[in-house]
Amino acid sequence: MKKLSLFLILCFVFTSAATVWAADGLIAMKSSYSADETMNRFEAIAKNKGLNIFARINHTAGAAKIGKTLRPTEVLIFGNPQGGTPFIECAQTVGIDLPLKVLVWQDAAGQVWLGYNDPVYLAKRHGVSQCPAAGKLGKALAGLSTAALMVEM
Repeated sequence: MKKLSLFLILCFVFTSAATVWAADGLIAMKSSYSADETMNRFEAIAKNKGLNIFARINHTAGAAKIGKTLRPTEVLIFGNPQGGTPFIECAQTVGIDLPLKVLVWQDAAGQVWLGYNDPVYLAKRHGVSQCPAAGKLGKALAGLSTAALMVEM
């Protein structure tokens, strides 16, 4: 019974954080957390998985430096050679889209989103739609994102 309850909770969480769109390769998922907490959770999980964090860019802070107001908007640049190199081996031009990036933003209605470029889409963009590394990276990104958005009990 406990396993069934956990399964049902996970199903609910996954569907509530379901992909909303994948226009032009952008996969976006709703978050139940603030923008800062969403990014903190994603970054912590990525670090925990042994991924390199190259940069965390706060566009909101950048806008403030020029006297502009921008809703919460941050990008995390991360990855590792083990995942990226096989993708670049399929087409060196994929290197323009790596390392991987995650965007967290708050829309005008106050909803927080976590988005990333779908590696399968990137593979098509670079003419290597059969590259197995793209599917592997896509599954990894989906797993990291889902874990970051999972509502804790």
